[in-house]
Amino acid sequence: MAIKSDRWIRKMAQEHDMLNPFVDGQVKKNANGEGAISYGLSSYGYDVRCSDEFKVFTNIHSATVDPKNFSNNSFVDIKSDVCIIPPNSFALARTVEYLKIPRNVLTICLGKSTYARCGIIVNVTPLEPEWEGHVTLEFSNTTTLPAKIYANEGVAQFLFFESDEVCETSYADRAGKYMKQTGVTVPKL
Repeated sequence: MAIKSDRWIRKMAQEHDMLNPFVDGQVKKNANGEGAISYGLSSYGYDVRCSDEFKVFTNIHSATVDPKNFSNNSFVDIKSDVCIIPPNSFALARTVEYLKIPRNVLTICLGKSTYARCGIIVNVTPLEPEWEGHVTLEFSNTTTLPAKIYANEGVAQFLFFESDEVCETSYADRAGKYMKQTGVTVPKL
């Protein structure tokens, strides 16, 4: 298995719609010309953006977080250019980009150093071969202060690993429960 370069990522995005929309190069300024947290194609990965749809964890209803019986009452929905995550809490969001992972590729997500240096951790599980959809992102605020996430700016880097053989059973073959998700998706059983 080998990590793929910018040339391979560009080709897969342009010829196979692997990343849509695709930004060919690093963008470091927002629409107003102000500094932005970078996104787009890098040397050996792709920096994805966060959409303006957020689900912020709340304990208003004193619910128990249960992955087998998850309650949407545990979140407050927010649509905004910024999201404030309370201290020692978390929020869910989704990528701007819609991904279609090839059958012989495994994709790994890593957080951006700009957020990590502020105590904001980005967690995404691997994107399996033939998974497709908007990626649900989890932001954990590990600090004792409120933390800010910016929509439409870079939040995480995806690395693509291509195998020399095609997997026997892909995520699509298994009819995975998060296949083709389009919004911020909470846990399913």
